[in-house]
Amino acid sequence: MKKGKLLATLLCSASMVMGSMVPTVPAMADAMKVVTLGADLSDEQKNTMLKYFKVDSSQVQIIYVTNQDERDHLSSYVPLEQIGTRTVSCAYVKPTTSGGIKVRTANLNWVTCNMIASSLSTSGVTNCEVVAACPFEVSGTGALTGIQMAYETASGQKLDETKKELATEEMVVTGNLADSVGQNDATTVINQAKMQVIADNVQNADDIYNIVVNISNNNNVTLTDDEINTIVNLLQQISQQDYDYSEMQETLERVNDNVTGKAEESSDSSDDEDSIVDNVDQSALGDNVIESSTEDPGLAEETGAADESGEESWEEFPASDDSGENTDGSTDEPADGDISEVGGTDTGDGSDSSEEITDISQLNTDFLGDDAKAKFEKAKTFCQGEYSGDEDALYEVMGDDAAVTVTLDSDTANKLSIKVLQKYLGILGNGAVSYQEDGTEKYITPELNMLDKEMKKLFGIDVIDDGESSEDIDVLGDAVSSDDKDTLYKDTMKFFEKLYGESSESSDSADGSENVTTDESATDEVGDESYDETIDEESYEE
Repeated sequence: MKKGKLLATLLCSASMVMGSMVPTVPAMADAMKVVTLGADLSDEQKNTMLKYFKVDSSQVQIIYVTNQDERDHLSSYVPLEQIGTRTVSCAYVKPTTSGGIKVRTANLNWVTCNMIASSLSTSGVTNCEVVAACPFEVSGTGALTGIQMAYETASGQKLDETKKELATEEMVVTGNLADSVGQNDATTVINQAKMQVIADNVQNADDIYNIVVNISNNNNVTLTDDEINTIVNLLQQISQQDYDYSEMQETLERVNDNVTGKAEESSDSSDDEDSIVDNVDQSALGDNVIESSTEDPGLAEETGAADESGEESWEEFPASDDSGENTDGSTDEPADGDISEVGGTDTGDGSDSSEEITDISQLNTDFLGDDAKAKFEKAKTFCQGEYSGDEDALYEVMGDDAAVTVTLDSDTANKLSIKVLQKYLGILGNGAVSYQEDGTEKYITPELNMLDKEMKKLFGIDVIDDGESSEDIDVLGDAVSSDDKDTLYKDTMKFFEKLYGESSESSDSADGSENVTTDESATDEVGDESYDETIDEESYEE
């Protein structure tokens, strides 16, 4: 990813989180729990998040975070085109009276629990529990907007603009540094330097410079002169504020222990049945979820969320990886969102196979989790019904929407089924990390946008010659008419939309962007709601 894009993402993430209260947070015996939901999620995805948080609308206040909320936070920092058009991340926030700042993340691949905790401490928040998550992998900037909104609502405290800007700058500096030295080393240097500057009330620029140099040397982190000067400038501004180190100490020391590998799993929150950080329903988000927690420092490495190399950069939405390195350490070096095939080339689990696939039964799904396998089996049934003319099979997955409209001969149906399923298996195997947003997205879920691009290639719909192998472009050739190819493409995407609970139907918004809708209830629910409107009757049962 270009560094400019990363900077925009960093600005986006930072300005959403930060805030500092004018007074110190008082005891919050009457503070409430607040959940924020990304307004562009479907009803099903919102319910999934409530299920993950283990709450319903009778237990917490629920507010929406819209893309306009993000734009309102960021308009003075980054161009609107860098902010994006969808907000899908969610947050669950509970102010507390002790324990420092505790954070858990799920499916956030750029924002880490330690980045959130450290930034919130700079904002002036002293004690708080936060769970930030999404139904699928994203950077997490929408969740950070929600954290700020939720904290203000739950605590009743207005956030100070000056420290808000400082915290934003801290996130930008940390993120840029992470691009060259890695997230842990970047967080280590800035967090330790911030601790020393605030604790010792150091304000002189030369003294701060020496602190940064010594800390980077002690941690074997190599910094350029520009990076050192940027950090010094940030810390000098922080030093001018009225921080009380005793209020920040617990959080900053925990972050330091986490990123330097000295921490052990905390037992404090796990013994508290009312803790939101440990009491989540991990099964709600399915398999292969990346997670991190300030209270369980090994969770990030265990689930593949740990950043060791410093080579990864993440765009706001959807998840993408310029390095070509998958979360399991394998490398497939995709080209601009191109999806590696599974079976015959890339199996999706890192192994290669030169065997030519001639039958669907040869496709290997052993590496998939249970949820992904279930989706793939439904896709197999659809292909059997749609392409081979099996009405019973089609009805099984499409219900009343089942209709065999194009009849293919058995060889053509088999060939098409294999191609479609290979593409889908590659997406399920590699996740969303190989996809890069290009502004033509019709869906919220990254997998659907990936599928749409691949299906258009397979069916020869609006194909642009980019030098790609012709064997994956217009695989039906002259044997099927253009009208029939278009019908098959639309029917195929209609199935996948049904599978993921989305629709491509959209309307132009005021700024010219497309708003994704799902069904009438979802449209009415999101609409033009302000962010503090609560959900009255929404059930969290799927």
